[in-house]
Amino acid sequence: MSPAARLRALKPDWLSDPKVWRTEVLAGLVVALALIPEAISFSVITGVDPAIGLFTSFTMAVTIAVVGGRRAMVSAATGAVALVIAPLNREHGLGYLLAGVILAGVFQVALGALGVAKLMRFVPRSVMVGFVNALAILVFMAQVPEMRNVPWAVYPLIAGGLALLVLLPRITTVVPAPLVSVVALTLITVAAGIAVPTVGDKGDLPSALPVPGLPDVPFTLETLTTVAPYAFATALVGLMESLMTAKLVDDITDTRSSKTRESIGQGIANIVTGFFGGMGGCAVVGQTMINVKVSGARTRLSTFLAGAFLLVLCLAFGPVVSEIPMAALVAVMIMVSFAAFDWHSVAPGTLKRMPAGEIAVMVITVVCVVATHNLAVGVVVGSLTAVVVFARRVARLADVTAVTDPDGTSVVYRVTGALFFASSNDLVGRFDYAGDPARIVIDLSAAHIWDASSVAALDAVETKYAQRGKTVEITGLNQPSAHLHARLTGELASH
Repeated sequence: MSPAARLRALKPDWLSDPKVWRTEVLAGLVVALALIPEAISFSVITGVDPAIGLFTSFTMAVTIAVVGGRRAMVSAATGAVALVIAPLNREHGLGYLLAGVILAGVFQVALGALGVAKLMRFVPRSVMVGFVNALAILVFMAQVPEMRNVPWAVYPLIAGGLALLVLLPRITTVVPAPLVSVVALTLITVAAGIAVPTVGDKGDLPSALPVPGLPDVPFTLETLTTVAPYAFATALVGLMESLMTAKLVDDITDTRSSKTRESIGQGIANIVTGFFGGMGGCAVVGQTMINVKVSGARTRLSTFLAGAFLLVLCLAFGPVVSEIPMAALVAVMIMVSFAAFDWHSVAPGTLKRMPAGEIAVMVITVVCVVATHNLAVGVVVGSLTAVVVFARRVARLADVTAVTDPDGTSVVYRVTGALFFASSNDLVGRFDYAGDPARIVIDLSAAHIWDASSVAALDAVETKYAQRGKTVEITGLNQPSAHLHARLTGELASH
């Protein structure tokens, strides 16, 4: 390949295609507008000034656009991280919170380098579906307070915004429907002088750039022991939510992303955010859906511009942004929740065909997430439930059948299925120790030994026969099973 051809191959799509460039720029603007009220709300949860939440969203988005592993995914201040890190601020102050954010980033880099992202392969599809549906429910629930105890004009504004979001894409996709909806409703409320809640009512927007610096804490072992538990919990929650979101975007865009790079990138973004006085964050699922699914963005440019536009909107156009009615953003987020929900997963036809265990895992995931407002809790509980369901299902596949030779001198027990702690517990009781002839053959050619529990069970069977003066021969072991059996047999008896 010539140097010129190599340079063209490395050139981003948005530099060579004006249509892609327009899509990415407009998507970034829409996401920036949607980030403002949520960043302010998460600041309230954490107990810090609204400017800190906004700066967090800026630094997270801009940094992850460069170092992240999933293109077009947006990282910013999030509710999950805010809930975990908030006690550190309440009990010890802002300096400790910033130290916790930086240490959480260091933990994320370390976990990413150790390959924690590979654990995502063990998250089953039913958990993923539950995660997506719970996310959609949480996004909708977050809009409910904005529709309570408000002037009556809020409701027709939301309805009008939803109508624009549904109908405009059928006419044209040149300009993202969410942007048109936000601009149109803002112009209507300002021109008509309609008094409704606005973005400015959520809190003051920042008026100056963030300045980097070290956390104001004593650099002692006591500080480390105080901060570390919160930092580690923040790191785990942030990684869980980010990796699940990255997998969701992979599915939507039919592309693959580096989860290891994403894990390390999240850590770097949190370290940068901590040094700039931010409260920490991770992938923000609602705004990512606006960026990818609603606006059609596919490159890092949209993520970078979301952060850049957010800062510009707050600093240069603060008075204008403050006039945006919350009804416009509520309409956008309701549309996001509707689009994100996997309606096929709850269709009667799907539920009839789906195994009961799969449905239970999906429902448990949704319930845990909605009850705790923590996506990581739902994913962990759902995955553990899926493991139990799988173990019970596989345990039933193990079976033992006996065939006695015509001369009555030996009997062959044929064992089929996967032998592990759940299925091997019943193995010892499947043999006729008193009635069998002197020679017993246990044929494992249709089975596989997975763990020490199975080897211990086979040892127990041999021991029971030996106590009656009978011999046991184990045959048909595949290579991994034979290796495990040879290494552990005779070594597992209790003393």
